[in-house]
Amino acid sequence: MLIQAKAITISRANIAMLAQFLVLLSAAIFAPLAHSQIITGSIVNATLFIAAATLGLEGAIMIGILPSFFALLAGTLPLPLAPLIPFIILSNAVLVITFISLKKANYWLKIVAAASFKFIFLSVVSLAVIKLLFSGKIVLAAAAMLSWPQLLTALIGGVLAYTVLQGRKLLK
Repeated sequence: MLIQAKAITISRANIAMLAQFLVLLSAAIFAPLAHSQIITGSIVNATLFIAAATLGLEGAIMIGILPSFFALLAGTLPLPLAPLIPFIILSNAVLVITFISLKKANYWLKIVAAASFKFIFLSVVSLAVIKLLFSGKIVLAAAAMLSWPQLLTALIGGVLAYTVLQGRKLLK
């Protein structure tokens, strides 16, 4: 039996794509160190939009997985909300899939649609899960954290991503 070894070719394009992935992933996972939901969320959403525009679906979804865990470790996401991490990750995927699915639409329409779908998904799901986990005033406080700030940070992230993506075009 012959065992054939495949040569792995690494092109400059592959190296550049890997480097870009690592830079975006680093930005997304270190953003929670800002200890501000608005700053963290805006940076993470910007990285998701940039990754969706440059790396594609798989790369962008992979980047959307880790930030929630780092937000939990940094204290940006309170420990009692840890059970919501899978839903936050899914909401990041909703953002990316919506943005990519609207290929031919105007950039700003894609941003608004993606931000809106993420906001609606996370608001509805998190409220249902929070009501199962908590009672009293904490329900409203926890639900508020995962509602309108998600829309705001996704929209800000879209503006930041636009600035970065336009800057890249100017450098080429």
